[in-house]
Amino acid sequence: MKKQILAAAIAASSLFAAVAPNVAQAADYKVDVAGAHASVQFKIKHLGYSWLLGRFNTFDGGFSYDAKSPNASQINMVIDTASLDSNHAERDKHLKSDDFLDVKKFPKATFQSQSMAFTDAHNGTVTGDFTLKGVTKTITFPVTKIGEGSDPWGGYRVGFTGETDLKLTDYGITTNLGPASTHVQMTLNIEGVRQ
Repeated sequence: MKKQILAAAIAASSLFAAVAPNVAQAADYKVDVAGAHASVQFKIKHLGYSWLLGRFNTFDGGFSYDAKSPNASQINMVIDTASLDSNHAERDKHLKSDDFLDVKKFPKATFQSQSMAFTDAHNGTVTGDFTLKGVTKTITFPVTKIGEGSDPWGGYRVGFTGETDLKLTDYGITTNLGPASTHVQMTLNIEGVRQ
């Protein structure tokens, strides 16, 4: 009798071990850059009098997410720094120069998450490594889940937004823009399509 119980227990544990990884397995999502349902934007004060707004037009990435286990989520993004667009050609040329982003030497900026911490179904923080101009810093910023569900084309989508302030000198950008312009605000809006 004991042998039968032991055999049954081993069989049950083996079955659980085989099934368990699939229970909370996060799905992989591709950021919908093709449909332009994502954006990487920035803003910085100009002399403390107004906001200069801009974006990066070319970027890519993906993330994993499971609503039942959101803290197991991961995200990675790659930004083409030469795609900077502030709606002013001469200013863009200057921002891409070695005074600022030095895009010829550092053509990519990247973010790779290390951990996620959700406080509820929609709000949390992400911590990860952000690399800009050859400098990598660990940053933490809040993220908000906008929503998820089926799309009209038979796919499944989920979207998030996040915002962080970056200190320019932390990334080797030392051009003096005045005391009101020491930080740039970055906003990431991503909508992913489940693969």
